Amino acid sequence: MERKPHTKRLILNPALEAGGDYPLLQLDERRRELERRGVELFDFGTGDPREPTDERIRQALTNAVPEVSRYPTVSGSRELREAFCGWMRRRHGVTLDPETEVIPANGSKEAIFHLPFAFLHHSHARKGVAYGTPGYPVYERGTAYAGGEPLPVHLRREDGFLLPLEEVDPERARMLWINYPHNPTGSSAPRTYLEEVAAFCREHDILLLSDECYSEIYSGEPPPSILEVSRERTLAVCSLSKRSGMTGYRTAMIAGDAEMISALKRMRPSVGVATPSFVQAAATAAWSDDAHVERRRRIFGEKRALFTEFFERTGIPYLPTEASFYLWVAAPDGDDEAYALRLLEEGIIVAPGRSFGPGGEGYVRVALVPSIEECRRAIGRWERLC
Repeated sequence: MERKPHTKRLILNPALEAGGDYPLLQLDERRRELERRGVELFDFGTGDPREPTDERIRQALTNAVPEVSRYPTVSGSRELREAFCGWMRRRHGVTLDPETEVIPANGSKEAIFHLPFAFLHHSHARKGVAYGTPGYPVYERGTAYAGGEPLPVHLRREDGFLLPLEEVDPERARMLWINYPHNPTGSSAPRTYLEEVAAFCREHDILLLSDECYSEIYSGEPPPSILEVSRERTLAVCSLSKRSGMTGYRTAMIAGDAEMISALKRMRPSVGVATPSFVQAAATAAWSDDAHVERRRRIFGEKRALFTEFFERTGIPYLPTEASFYLWVAAPDGDDEAYALRLLEEGIIVAPGRSFGPGGEGYVRVALVPSIEECRRAIGRWERLC
């Protein structure tokens, strides 16, 4: 019997409907065309580093693949939690309880997306989540899918891209995201600023969430953690993706307020985000070692130095930074998408600033992921446009 096709429109989550499709179709189509023609492309668009993951981390993963697979728990192994707490103590001077103040996540993106589901209440007067723009799009998307109210706050170059607290509405905001070192600009926040943010959130009963994915990539002073300042109604999300070159492993840690961690232990089994045991073993090895991070840090520093020398020599405006592996570069004519297309014709892929939300227009983001030699060749191509 032939079935009649559905005539009624499929109803979707409003956040999915509002999200739309990939906005920079012209760039994407041109890239595919150049790839088909065999043009050498230098991809500075996606923040996915190419440096190999340390051999000891890879070996820890393969050694831990079990003969019989069992369901992992959302709390993670004691060894993983203790390894992370050891790193937090060495790196930030913060002592955490591995039983009550730490929980693993499947990468920082997963953690950021799901956190509003635990802490926003559908009947509460305040369902807003404040975050900086330009910024990581998942702050907004996680909020929208959880039924919250996205509250973007414009970041300005004259303020060092620090989120202006006077523009956060405490009558609407239940949660506040900060992200330093910052994606996409690479700007850093001093400890004094973190103290101001923590005091503001305490005064207004706002949950403070800190995305610290890039805290280990720096050339100057080590960026501070929010947990050095406060743990009260505060969580930090710390990732191994950039620190240890483990983007494909999908592993991170959420740490801070014990009551909030307890709530996540109750919610996360329903989401199905328990980290596989062999990934936990690799993460344990990564958090336990700092030497491989120092080597990666030096490599990103060399890449940063190559580009900053080039920008200084040619007069290309950019935001000087010693943290993250991003460079925030001004488009000469103010049109970031047009400039990205011009660079693409030279085989250089960058991310237009507008893809990171309002306030990103007029800039492109350069992610220092190709090799040092590829960076040199790309700079030679870029120089043709100067």
